[in-house]
Amino acid sequence: MSVVKVSYFSDVLCIWAYIAQARIDAVKEKFGDTVELDHRFCSVFGNTPLKIPTTWRDKGEYAGFNAHLRNVALQFPHVELHPDVWLTTRPPTSTSAHLFMTAVRQWQHERDGEGEAAETVFDEVLWAFRCAFFRDCRDIARWDVQCELAEALGVDIAAIERRIHDGTAHARLASDYQDADKMRIEGSPSFVLNEGRQKLYGNVGFRIIEANIQELLRAPAGEQASWC
Repeated sequence: MSVVKVSYFSDVLCIWAYIAQARIDAVKEKFGDTVELDHRFCSVFGNTPLKIPTTWRDKGEYAGFNAHLRNVALQFPHVELHPDVWLTTRPPTSTSAHLFMTAVRQWQHERDGEGEAAETVFDEVLWAFRCAFFRDCRDIARWDVQCELAEALGVDIAAIERRIHDGTAHARLASDYQDADKMRIEGSPSFVLNEGRQKLYGNVGFRIIEANIQELLRAPAGEQASWC
């Protein structure tokens, strides 16, 4: 059976990745085991006290960014957005959440292997983080919030702490960020297929993602150029 490998880069504080989760779910439902999705992290909101006031300096800073996100969310009724996002709660970084999630993946892979079970818990925790911020306006950069959300889904917090304290989670996250730079990932979310030859970035519809995957399944050897 042919398997298409997809590297999926995202930032946990990116609203487009929050919106795109429905497309990730659709890919899994449509293609099942024929698509191997490798979730990686990229740094878009690594330093929000610098990024948002600078990027939105002439557009209202945090208030302007909040208004922009609310307008975006109106176009996608499948997601919920708290009206005070980035106003009453301002996570200083996405990196701490990425580090926690990296440790979750390592713990799951060591406990269950790199099969479906490991990815299921990872996906559940990541989605809980996204919902906690965008829907519930909670600061997911905080360790106590991260632990509360993950523990409710059965994650061994002591095991997560060990992987953060011994540096292994840091090393894996550094690899994600370095690979994002090498692959010239422009932002979140980004799909990388065909060993880096095909990249889909931003608000990409499911049909476009589907067409790219189907083309690779049609010609898995890569002997013909993709028409997508």
